[in-house]
Amino acid sequence: MLRATTHLPAGHNRPFVDTIVLAHDERRLRRKLLTGRNGTEVMVDFPNTVTLDHEGALELDSGEAVAIIAAEELLYEIRARDAGHLLRLAWHIGNRHTPAQLEDGRILIKRDHVLKTMLEGLGARVGNVSEPFFAEHGAYHSHNHGEASHALLSKR
Repeated sequence: MLRATTHLPAGHNRPFVDTIVLAHDERRLRRKLLTGRNGTEVMVDFPNTVTLDHEGALELDSGEAVAIIAAEELLYEIRARDAGHLLRLAWHIGNRHTPAQLEDGRILIKRDHVLKTMLEGLGARVGNVSEPFFAEHGAYHSHNHGEASHALLSKR
């Protein structure tokens, strides 16, 4: 079994031997056994919890790399009448401690029929989408807001 103790950020130029596809929640880890599309087993063993970048990689003890890709997930796309309405919808989502991807003109959340009903009751347009999910991490996650991979700075 291969072992990874380092992660490479998106934009690295390393060739890779396999690809691992992970959902949003699965990309935040410290120690876990992962399996690539081609069956490569990798034991991730980081000293601290990290969030793996979409299009980043795991650097293996052998010097090889395994690519990380964000999986498509079943999400709700939330749209509002205007910017102020979108801000109020974001507040209600945050008040329920729901992970959300905040973008210009829309919010993405994992599908939850109770939240959908609430948001529609607040006047939101809620539609089904399937795409990678890049939710903003909570204020208590230790990370650097200046990193290029940060959700507010990342180019997807």
